[in-house]
Amino acid sequence: NRPDETNSTFHAMLNLPASTSGPVGRWKLSPGPYMRTGDLGFFDNGELFVTGRLKDLIIIRGRNHYPQDLEHAAEEASNLIRPGSVAAFAVEIDGRERVALVAELERGKRDHSDVLAAFDAIRKRLATEHEVATDAIVLVRPNSIPKTSSGKIQRHACRRQFLDNSLSVIEQYISWLEPAKEAIAPKAASSEPPRLARQRPVGETSRGHRPDRELPKEVIQTVFDHVRRIAKERAGNLTLDTNIVELGLDSLERMEIVSSLEEAFGARFPEQVLPTIETCREVIEAILDYMPLEGHEQVKPARVVAEITPDAYDIAQFPEVRALEQNFAMVRNAGLTNPYFSVHEGKTTDKTTINGRELISWASYNYLGMSGDPVVTAAAKDALDRFGTSVSASRLVSGEKTIHQELERAFADFLGTEDAVTMVGGHATNETVIGHIVGPGDLVLHDAFAHNSLLQGAILSGARRRPFPHNDYQTAETMLAELRSQYRRVLVVIEGIYSMDGDFADLPQFIGLAKRHKSLLMVDEAHSLGVMGPTGRGIGEYYGVNPEDVDIWMATLSKAFGSCGGLIAGSSTLIQWLKYTVPGFVYSIGLPPPAAGAALGALRLLQNEPQRVTKLQTNAKHFIDLASKARLNTGASGGSGVVPIILGNSINSLKLSRALFERGINVQPILYPAVEEKAARLRFFITANHTSDQIEKTVTAMREELIKIDPSYAAHLRE
Repeated sequence: NRPDETNSTFHAMLNLPASTSGPVGRWKLSPGPYMRTGDLGFFDNGELFVTGRLKDLIIIRGRNHYPQDLEHAAEEASNLIRPGSVAAFAVEIDGRERVALVAELERGKRDHSDVLAAFDAIRKRLATEHEVATDAIVLVRPNSIPKTSSGKIQRHACRRQFLDNSLSVIEQYISWLEPAKEAIAPKAASSEPPRLARQRPVGETSRGHRPDRELPKEVIQTVFDHVRRIAKERAGNLTLDTNIVELGLDSLERMEIVSSLEEAFGARFPEQVLPTIETCREVIEAILDYMPLEGHEQVKPARVVAEITPDAYDIAQFPEVRALEQNFAMVRNAGLTNPYFSVHEGKTTDKTTINGRELISWASYNYLGMSGDPVVTAAAKDALDRFGTSVSASRLVSGEKTIHQELERAFADFLGTEDAVTMVGGHATNETVIGHIVGPGDLVLHDAFAHNSLLQGAILSGARRRPFPHNDYQTAETMLAELRSQYRRVLVVIEGIYSMDGDFADLPQFIGLAKRHKSLLMVDEAHSLGVMGPTGRGIGEYYGVNPEDVDIWMATLSKAFGSCGGLIAGSSTLIQWLKYTVPGFVYSIGLPPPAAGAALGALRLLQNEPQRVTKLQTNAKHFIDLASKARLNTGASGGSGVVPIILGNSINSLKLSRALFERGINVQPILYPAVEEKAARLRFFITANHTSDQIEKTVTAMREELIKIDPSYAAHLRE
């Protein structure tokens, strides 16, 4: 009675490109049909390795975690854990998914402190490698974990026994249990450590945690104040046992709390302690243990590490490197190829050439076809012949060329501002300018979807940083009303077009709130200048605002203008100040003459041929209209050159990208952590050079391939 599910389960077909129709290892692949068993695995040299079950997937705060990865990390964290005898799963406690681990202990006697050290090591390993807070670790007797006859861990059975308290527990850490007043005494005849059914706070081995330890009220209040300052409304019901990780703060915000506490107490937390403190109580205890507090007892910490471990000096052992390698392994295990760093063998416009094959290109933001245009190329060559390949100095010293002045004057006139300055890269421009305009004692209020360059600039500045929900000017105003009086300068940062979603902000509303709250407004037009407005003058022209109402206009020369570099436009006072003082300009080489010449040539060509903007906008609308008819999710995109096709599944995004590549279409997948897992997608850059035929061919191919990849999409089409 459920034909779609029957077909999906018992008649699964492989979408095999021609290049894989031959043998793989000792096997020959057939397109099917196959039965979906629900197992996760991979082929290696012709052998199939089953690593787990699809239903075992752990989803924490929108991110997928494969239990075998967490289990492997736990095994490597401590030599007390028996290899192949760890089960990772999720449990729901107080309406929230939490990660739990059950692990068998190796046989033999061991010090109680060794067991506690194992708790710390496991939690630290999972926190650093997978950004997971491990809320429960249960150490059980050897050979007591449920397994199949073939030795596979039965995770669901482990979870069941965990919930009904029927595991053969030796010792456990459970974050949501209240600390017991005293430990249960060990049995005299047992060679195993005692079972302690109580919470084991992280870092206990190094800090000597005492449940009855008196915590100074002023230290408690200081920690609460700093957490609330960063978390704001998310810290509404803050208690000593609130898990800061679970407040919904990102890793950068958590580090802001650490930095502000270090500044307040005039000392630093040891690096090895940071991954092990999660609750407010643990933060306070770490302050008491490691920071000088006049009038309070100081606990002299024991030496935490006997030696410097390889993950501190061997790059191959860095947790960040290992996490990247695990992502590569996930792609390989799914039978897919790495879609990144594909080598292009010529100019990229509406088409590109890879490995001798010509493909339709949707992966380049050459929006107006300026890169490769003969007029722009000639302008770059003229500048090259006249000024050489480099200005060979900072412009402040001797690198100022007439081509720079012509370019900046032309862009200032184009945007309607008093002046402009160019720098060598867009990302670096945002970093250095934001880092120069604000600092400690200031606030950067930015859209939650802000580009990495904007976030990095805010972080490096030392200013406080607060995101507001995407495009939500009402919440931004509420936050300003609450926060403005606490800071010297406040910089509100939005983008003309958001590069992942292709949508844009209500600029007049942001101009109004910035004025009302005496704040600075910065608009990043990297993806909107040359794209929005009747003549490509960007979001300001689109809304018809006075350019002087925005304090800082930012743009790049690498997208609509076919060159390379960053641009800041605004008042003559702003530009003069930046030219003489901003580090990324003063201490950096000037824009290379060929890049300046290309950008100037592209700008003049755009002014002579504004129909390029109209063509791009028409193409984008045609693409979205066809995608909508095919019931593909284009999100909030509209009026821009960026159109996402949101699949909500990284593996399916990789598969669809590869399937389209085999059909002569090049488009890149966007996966976690660039976006949340539920927002995994393909991202299409629409250009003025694309044809209606290319758009129609691409949407048709997407529809046909996605039917093969995702049965739920096929069912959606039949609704």
